[in-house]
Amino acid sequence: MPSQYIPILIYALLAAAFPAVTLVIFKFIRPEMRATGAKLEPYECGVPPEGSSRGRYSVRFYIVAILFVIFDVETIFLFPWAIKYSQLGAYGLVSMLVFLGILLVGYVWLYRKGALDWE
Repeated sequence: MPSQYIPILIYALLAAAFPAVTLVIFKFIRPEMRATGAKLEPYECGVPPEGSSRGRYSVRFYIVAILFVIFDVETIFLFPWAIKYSQLGAYGLVSMLVFLGILLVGYVWLYRKGALDWE
């Protein structure tokens, strides 16, 4: 193993050990939890809770969230392409149009399936 990688290995070991060591130390430092009964109930400004705190979300909420992430990542990929566009030439233009086309096909497919309807 080349000697240039030894500092990287030490850094990786420290980065992996730090969270584990702090969790173990604070397990021994923290006070014991002795809450029972009403102290474990969710607090709603003094009003008794109306239902369970485990609410369910519609699947459509997750689909919209995933779409947001996809188009956010797409935007991140567009920035370096826009900066280096003059150096990439026609190949860069075609590759980005293929990338955007694949995303557009997925979006149209979701729209036709009715996954984006909130009715």
